[in-house]
Amino acid sequence: MGTLHPNLIVGIGGSAGALNAYKALLGAMPSNTGMAFVIISHMNPTAHSQLAEILSRHTKMAVKVASEAMPIVANHVYVIPADSDLLMENYTFKIICPRSGRNKQIDLFFNSLAEAMGVRAIGIVLSGYDGDGTEGCKQIKANGGKTFAQDRSAEVDFMPLSAQDSGTIDFIIPLEKIPVKLKSLAAALKT
Repeated sequence: MGTLHPNLIVGIGGSAGALNAYKALLGAMPSNTGMAFVIISHMNPTAHSQLAEILSRHTKMAVKVASEAMPIVANHVYVIPADSDLLMENYTFKIICPRSGRNKQIDLFFNSLAEAMGVRAIGIVLSGYDGDGTEGCKQIKANGGKTFAQDRSAEVDFMPLSAQDSGTIDFIIPLEKIPVKLKSLAAALKT
């Protein structure tokens, strides 16, 4: 059971103001959805991230910093390592270090998620500055996956508004409604 492939892989992108959103989202998700969650957060490349440790206090799911060739397993949460681009293929992570550029990590991960998972890819854009995540949402949508953007409840709404303006977002909803929608999407796949 420990190597169970997730039925959906949920990429969650955020930047400024997103920490509280990550905590609330994971805290509202049951630990047995069959999904895997991948947090792509903008951070200073020289910073030592405590994100995995912080998030582990808000969910019963295992929270790990992604590493090269690490398998992506259902009912787990993964966090991008510092100063890296994170990609995936065949249910494993690929790490490119150092990162290729500033504030492009969400698009890069979402693009690889779209290619690897097709209709089983979900992209969620939360609070943050800039427009990272918008191009990745276009790719997820083009490959049959589902896309979310936090509504105006985002602490910093530049990233979610950029995604919304692209016309490729399926669900523009408040943070507290995202877990319910995710659970219904996962349930629909089981039928």
